Amino acid sequence: MPGLKMFCCSLIVIGLTVGSLWAAPTERVRIQSQHDFATTLKRLEAAVKQNKLAVVNRANAQAGAKSQGVKVPGNQVWGVYGPKFAVRMLNANVDAGFEAPIRLYIVENPNGTVDVSYIKPSVVFQPYGNADLDTMAQELDGLFAKIVATLSK
Repeated sequence: MPGLKMFCCSLIVIGLTVGSLWAAPTERVRIQSQHDFATTLKRLEAAVKQNKLAVVNRANAQAGAKSQGVKVPGNQVWGVYGPKFAVRMLNANVDAGFEAPIRLYIVENPNGTVDVSYIKPSVVFQPYGNADLDTMAQELDGLFAKIVATLSK
């Protein structure tokens, strides 16, 4: 049975390692909107445009659940980016294209409050170890901070 014990121990170590990879990053910025879900979406969209970025994709859990006859609170993931950043990113490191667009996660809580979260672009692009990417990501950090700041007004 020593082989079985070793196998089980290996599974536990692998499970702990994989589990830690999927843990929510501490670098996630999380803010609570001062608005209801629909207003939060409108304000975010306007702020994205005002900062010369675009919502390039959306996943809408509400719509998906509704198609199954289930009602869930507001829950969307938006991919936000801009062409000038895409060009800079690809010129710096084409593999970094995997990270774009940067996601905003918009969640309506059971008590009606709305949380918006994202991982800072500087954290997203940091593993590439590229000075040009780091500079671009710092600029994006500022833009994302401005976008979510509109929810506290």
